[in-house]
Amino acid sequence: MRPLIILHGSWHQPAHFDDVAERLRREGVDVTVPDVGARPIAEITRTVQEIVDSASEPPVVLGHSYGGVIASGLTGVSHLILLAAIVSEPGETARYWIDRVTEETGREPKSLPLIFDDEGMTHLDRTAAREALYADCSDAAAERAIALLRSEPVSIFTESPIGASWKDTPNTYVICSEDRALAPEMVAHFAARCETTVTWRASHSPFLSRPVELATLIRERL
Repeated sequence: MRPLIILHGSWHQPAHFDDVAERLRREGVDVTVPDVGARPIAEITRTVQEIVDSASEPPVVLGHSYGGVIASGLTGVSHLILLAAIVSEPGETARYWIDRVTEETGREPKSLPLIFDDEGMTHLDRTAAREALYADCSDAAAERAIALLRSEPVSIFTESPIGASWKDTPNTYVICSEDRALAPEMVAHFAARCETTVTWRASHSPFLSRPVELATLIRERL
């Protein structure tokens, strides 16, 4: 089996993927879950590219949410799994997608429950995060996930990927039909760019609510 690199989303950290990662490691999969938070996208992408380049063979990369932005800038990957992910190319920022969907629908998409501080950092409102991100998770899983959330710089809304590897890398997009973090109109654009799509009745975080199904999907692509 090929190695696997998991790229978590904004406000999250590697520990959010402990369940899925450990399930796969017990089956002999070489799993790496780097910390890809709170740094400029170019710097994060360089760090992950070094992991890709040092792998024993071209790895599978799973990008969740903003992790898809990082994944888009990587080369030498055997397969991209884009899990409720943002699929952009250089120049397409979060603001670009908000404006595009607003123009297409006549209304601005609902935003995540964010708190902005005076130091240029953003924080998810922990009270509202349960419904926004973990609506179909168990209480225990949601409580742990919320406790692990951390801040991110406001620059995540103005940065875009350094490449568009999804254009020439085999890929699978996982649509989460109950997602309340990404507007469905955005998800439709992202999924349309991908080779294969899978739809799950899940919230934004199936790595917590559907870890067995996610581990199975990953194994099929290793």
